[in-house]
Amino acid sequence: MRWNNVCIEATGHVLPKQAVTSAELEAAFAPTLRRLGMPPGQLEALSGVKERRWFDAGTMPSTVSAMAAEKALARAGISAGDVDLLVNTSVSRDYLEPATACMIAGHLKLPHSTFTYDVTNACLGFLNGLIVAANAIELGQADVAVVTCAETVRDGVEATLKRLAAPDATIDTFRENFAAMTLGEGAAAFVLTRKDRSRTGHELHGGVARSATEHNTLCLGQYMEMRADAHGLLVHGVGLAVETWPEAVKACGWDTTPVDEYVCHQVSMAHFTHAFSQLNLPLEKALLTFPFLGNVGPTSLPLTLALGETQGRIVAGKELALYAVGSGLGCIILGVHW
Repeated sequence: MRWNNVCIEATGHVLPKQAVTSAELEAAFAPTLRRLGMPPGQLEALSGVKERRWFDAGTMPSTVSAMAAEKALARAGISAGDVDLLVNTSVSRDYLEPATACMIAGHLKLPHSTFTYDVTNACLGFLNGLIVAANAIELGQADVAVVTCAETVRDGVEATLKRLAAPDATIDTFRENFAAMTLGEGAAAFVLTRKDRSRTGHELHGGVARSATEHNTLCLGQYMEMRADAHGLLVHGVGLAVETWPEAVKACGWDTTPVDEYVCHQVSMAHFTHAFSQLNLPLEKALLTFPFLGNVGPTSLPLTLALGETQGRIVAGKELALYAVGSGLGCIILGVHW
């Protein structure tokens, strides 16, 4: 994939105020841990997630997505009336129908001319949304696009804690539900524009996508439950990344223009260290947010980029690799000249 006319004009994000530590989650099923002979601190030790953040109970994904989009539009200096396309990419949604994008558009009071819909693909969703928006701009179908994402997983995590606290919970129950306990909440939005109207010039210039769908049952999620084969996801997910990376280097021209920052989907320290080791990439060039945000699903990557920009780590002139592996399995790597 190559684009010549697309810029990420601005980012916006919303972080929940409530921090929930891994120790607090473990306290909810401490009797099970004792019965199984497992010492406390397993969740943080195995994942590297010290805490994650939660919105107030009952918060709708569309509400916080719209807040993030409002911030991004304000930073871009673009009015809601100029948005041609809105793509929502979250796993969490307000309802099965209509599309959560419709609710977000309603909050933003977007005009009838705005093309609005959801694109979902597990933890790859936001990058899929960037691709959809970039294609629309490149083809002349849109001048301004907004891509949003918000995860609200509190109810599902609390249901997981109840399963783990049950008297019949086993070590297999703990393993299968482990990934769900690393999940966090947050919201992010990007505004994309045609290059000739961009003031920031953050060019989205290329990328690649690969799938290994023979591994489509490694992580299975429902509204109130997510069961995952953590080892299988690690082995096969990293394997897919190793397959995808050389193609991304060619597509994005990184053989001559080295990457300055790796903006990644955030899962755990094990995934980070194994992936970067196998790809022979410098881990110090990746901003780590999972220790205090957890795995925020498809919102993890845009949140990380937005926070890196806020902290002054991602600045004009840097070459960024946006990299994610998601359930299914799929891998997407995009190049941005910031």
